[in-house]
Amino acid sequence: MLKDYLLPETTAKAVSLLDNCKGQARIISGGTDLLLDLPDGKVATEYLIDISRIAELKEISLEDGVINIGAAVTHNQVAKSDLIREKAPALANAAGSVGSCQIRNSGTVVGNVVNAQPAADTAVALVALGASAEIVSSGGKTSIPVEKMYAGVGKSIVDSTAQLVTCVKLPAALAHQGSAFVRLEQRKALALPMLNVAVMVSLEEDKFEWVRICMAPVGPGPLRATAGEDVLRGAKISPELINKAARAAANQANPRSSALRGSKEYRLGVLPGLIAKALEAAVTRVMEKTNNIGEEV
Repeated sequence: MLKDYLLPETTAKAVSLLDNCKGQARIISGGTDLLLDLPDGKVATEYLIDISRIAELKEISLEDGVINIGAAVTHNQVAKSDLIREKAPALANAAGSVGSCQIRNSGTVVGNVVNAQPAADTAVALVALGASAEIVSSGGKTSIPVEKMYAGVGKSIVDSTAQLVTCVKLPAALAHQGSAFVRLEQRKALALPMLNVAVMVSLEEDKFEWVRICMAPVGPGPLRATAGEDVLRGAKISPELINKAARAAANQANPRSSALRGSKEYRLGVLPGLIAKALEAAVTRVMEKTNNIGEEV
């Protein structure tokens, strides 16, 4: 039974409240999932600790080439941020794909990660972009790659009764790097995607220096397609190579058949095309950036 709703104004105070409540409190910010889970009995807690008034957690910033997105930053803030759109466009596109406008105005990117749904759009983009989460508790602070935050379907390694994810951090794209996000969804549906893919590419002249490919929902959490990445690393850019890498990446996927998302066979059939589309978009983005730089010079 809920006894109190607490509104700390500093991170330290929020962590102190978690500690004092001894496992009987939960962190809340947007609450778009938690406020549905409480009356359904999926989550039981006596206290809600609302972090939406902590100023430092509501900011998007860039420092020393690293983008910092606070835990209270909403999807719409990320989708509309000039910094994110320029330096991490895959994340801007992913955030703009989440739910409805009302959900994007309330729900947070960090909450999307901590909720641990395998198809969470922003989580897929964050994994492709090499993001990490900063987690604090009464025992101190730690940093964990977003791709390591999944303990199973809908299960996070973060204990929201004792730990607070203060932000996610990701490297800002350099001139020779680009990212892209693609989504397969039901027409006119405000629902989780049937499939989504995010990629980050780093190019060296006409070759792939390195690539990160993430796809979902094809496992317990967003899945790095390392086989596809290996095909592209150090290789010359070509449509044939991209298609080969897309097939290799899709071979790592193991989606379940679903009445809502489609059969396993259907999704495996369209997944290589989505991966190739994302890779081509990311490469094009880099080419456009470098051409613009050349024209300016």
